Amino acid sequence: MTTAASQQADVQKEESMLLQKAMIGANFDALSTAHEEGKKVSSTFVPGNLNELLMCFDFVRNLPEINALQSAMRKKSGGYVMEAERSGHSEDVCSYVKSDLGMMAKGQLGPTGKPLPTPDVLLLSYTGCFTFMKWFELVRDQYDCETAMLHVPYQADGKITDNMRDFVVMQLKEQVIPTLERVSGVKFDIDRLRENLRESAKAEDDLVWVLQSAKNRPSPIDAYFGGIYYCGPIFSAFRGSKEATAYYVALRKEVADRIEQGLGPVTPEGVMDEERIRLVVEGPPNWTHFRDFWKMFYDEGAVVVASSYTKVGGVYDYGFRHDPDNPIETLADYCLGCYTNHSLPARVDMLCDYMEEYNADGFLNNSIKSCNSFSAGQLLMLREIEERTGKPAGFIETDLVDPRYFSPANVKNRLESYFQMIEQKKARGDSRTAA
Repeated sequence: MTTAASQQADVQKEESMLLQKAMIGANFDALSTAHEEGKKVSSTFVPGNLNELLMCFDFVRNLPEINALQSAMRKKSGGYVMEAERSGHSEDVCSYVKSDLGMMAKGQLGPTGKPLPTPDVLLLSYTGCFTFMKWFELVRDQYDCETAMLHVPYQADGKITDNMRDFVVMQLKEQVIPTLERVSGVKFDIDRLRENLRESAKAEDDLVWVLQSAKNRPSPIDAYFGGIYYCGPIFSAFRGSKEATAYYVALRKEVADRIEQGLGPVTPEGVMDEERIRLVVEGPPNWTHFRDFWKMFYDEGAVVVASSYTKVGGVYDYGFRHDPDNPIETLADYCLGCYTNHSLPARVDMLCDYMEEYNADGFLNNSIKSCNSFSAGQLLMLREIEERTGKPAGFIETDLVDPRYFSPANVKNRLESYFQMIEQKKARGDSRTAA
């Protein structure tokens, strides 16, 4: 019988995936020794994270969502979730939150088995997910540490106004930056911020090029399963660093080589032989069964050419770049423009654009049981997108990091039925879905 270790050894990864893994691992190493080395630690979330600003104060950056999903991919999150529920947290609470709280209760060991430090400051940029605020209240109560709260207006009308920007800028100047100065003991240097923002813009250019490479046939990337590797550095502790810039230069070259050779995306079992179905996907992936979930797609020749999840840490393909000439204002625009801070009509417009631009055959919703910021309104979005594009839409249900809510047989059956429907419609040459 093949052992789990040998199965893991058989997983094929691109060079960029290995590089990304090494970067994330190095950050966990830095966190584990931060306080011993006299460094301060910040804790913040992915959407609306102000990594370039935090770097100006020499914080070692911790991201609770990254901890939760990394724990899930290592099969640790299930125990953490159950520990949090034993402490009184509801089954309906976001499983990222419960994984984080359960990890604290079990000794604060991070995904790699090394300890995570107590944060010195919590920085919350509210970008469309109310759970973030409650999560940080619980973490603050646990650690009794400083908190900086950045209130980000919701884009109810689908656009950023001057008043919105001015409100965020005011908070950054009068509340957030002074708090970071006080906690870190480092004086704010706006020129240092500008340099970090220049690096961000370079990385963002290359990331957009990589994501838009999926317009090719065959697509050289999978923009959902592969995409989460590609977005890892820019969504976490590296955006604004020279390491991130170098990573995206290497990634772009890797993808360009695959385009030149006419190759499809790299899966855990090698390069996909045949692209049969092109999809746009809404919602986060399941992390506890990530490889099994991905296999259900590539076994059927289904490639995700665009996804909303790869925009959760920044919607760069619509033109936004961090601007070093307007350093504080560009931080505000970044927070205001995150995907989860867009209205549902704006999200529908974006997904419909992807359906057309990437020549997708279908639209799929992965509804996450415990994630309200994505799941709210998804069925309405699905029906609207199906009606506007004329392409078949599918709906599956999983969870983020709670293994109890991933049913392999159920998900596989629903996906296979959906893929068959797409193939039948393509064979008939249907231009519209049935009413």
